[in-house]
Amino acid sequence: MTRILMIFILLLQGCSYKWGISKRFLPQGYRQLAIPVFKNDTQETGIEVFLTNALIRQFSLSKVAKVVSNDEAPIVIEGVIEKVKYAYESQVAGGAGTALPQMDEDTFLTTKYRIYVTAQVKLKRRSDNKIIWQGRFTKERGYTSPQIESSIINSANAIYNLSARRKGIAQIAESMMVDIHDRMTESF
Repeated sequence: MTRILMIFILLLQGCSYKWGISKRFLPQGYRQLAIPVFKNDTQETGIEVFLTNALIRQFSLSKVAKVVSNDEAPIVIEGVIEKVKYAYESQVAGGAGTALPQMDEDTFLTTKYRIYVTAQVKLKRRSDNKIIWQGRFTKERGYTSPQIESSIINSANAIYNLSARRKGIAQIAESMMVDIHDRMTESF
């Protein structure tokens, strides 16, 4: 039995299998980088802060590289938010015999939305502007729209809807930046 165990251990070592979490590095072994505010090519104002801060948090937590000012950094991460899309996920029909009898038959109330965010990220060497890593990422998340509980349906709470959208985008940013960080720092 011990011989079999020894052979198994030797085979694992010979095949380059490793137990545990491997160490992560930036391409070409850089230890400092700058992360300026992402460029926002969408109509959704202010969301660039969510993505930028989420990526800075990832590098601060992982300690793979130190985030420094643009002047000190040999490399820089440039991010562009290319698209934010909202799509309805579920709707409720109005009219007699439905959940919303006070509404016209041709009316639908959207109860859930889906948010899609697409961003492109490039890791550039500052000395010659060479791109040493890049990727495009899309993430999505659902959120519940404002629920109207009145017999007279004439408006919805726009502030709640904006707040729900912002919260969804912030959650997408955290998830997306984990993926970006992990892909950027794997196996270099």
